[in-house]
Amino acid sequence: MGRWTPGARGRLEQAALELFVEQGFAATTVPQITERAGLTTRTFFRHFADKREVFFDGDAIPQAARRLLEQAPADVDPLTLLRHGLRRVGVERFDGRREEVRRRREVILAEPALRERDAQKRDDLVGVLRPGLLARGVDPLGAALLAEAAVAVLHVALESWLAETAERSFGDVTDACFDRLFVPAAPV
Repeated sequence: MGRWTPGARGRLEQAALELFVEQGFAATTVPQITERAGLTTRTFFRHFADKREVFFDGDAIPQAARRLLEQAPADVDPLTLLRHGLRRVGVERFDGRREEVRRRREVILAEPALRERDAQKRDDLVGVLRPGLLARGVDPLGAALLAEAAVAVLHVALESWLAETAERSFGDVTDACFDRLFVPAAPV
């Protein structure tokens, strides 16, 4: 087991997912994950605070959202900026990985501790988007609504994208969700 093994994080994520699917999240230990990945427990904790973080990647998504809001040109309207951000999330995290993402979501939804962490991550993202939108000049009510709506679109789009059999990009699904949210369907 090399100290600076290339691809260690990915190997740990893959081993953890396999074990979570095979025997459940609660029954899986960090030593089992590291053994399957051919790495040390120390290496695991260099990459993750605990086994839940295999799915949640620390604060990477909120930090990416913060950077997006801070670095975007001032003249980009907030809704366009959020749509672009979710398209980027799709390209970076979801497109081309549907089966892996589906298995991850199944594990998360089956485990109360992971569902709780998932909800916390949603709140964390709203907690970054709202002040970021305020800093861009959006009024407080608008910032609150847009932040909550963007996070809702992210999660509804994810569930819709995973349920689809067609190969649409995640960004196309988020765009459809935004369109539906802001231009409701005609009454039946």
